[in-house]
Amino acid sequence: MDLILWRHADAEDGVDDMARRLTEIGRRQAKQVGKWLDDTLPGDTRIIVSPAMRAQETARGLGRAYATLEELAPGADAVDVMLASGWPEAKGAVLVVGHQPTLGRLASMLLFGVEQDFTMKKGALLWLTNRVRRDERQVVLKAALSPGLLP
Repeated sequence: MDLILWRHADAEDGVDDMARRLTEIGRRQAKQVGKWLDDTLPGDTRIIVSPAMRAQETARGLGRAYATLEELAPGADAVDVMLASGWPEAKGAVLVVGHQPTLGRLASMLLFGVEQDFTMKKGALLWLTNRVRRDERQVVLKAALSPGLLP
């Protein structure tokens, strides 16, 4: 299974956390990373997105159909996001568009075996996969990308 964790792009400040929209910079980030993802992701990738407006707008930068899951809302637990994605048993690729600190904590848990703070920049993504080698399950980092690295 491939698990791609994409943090929402740069967003406005606001009192209503769920209604915060992307800034102009955030819209550019979502388009940049979205284009890279569209060129790279398998066509049958399952895409699941937080209901927060900034995550919804980030996902739209990809231009593919997606499902909105309440389990991915701001403040979600890393284990709940992992379960929603189907890690590690799901087949194919799953893209999760969500929030910090949840995505960073999930990445830390999968990569290092301990849930701890692990910062992901706004608009950045981590692409993880799993495999079995010599009867041992391994998590492999396939890609790490932030919008500043793209043209």
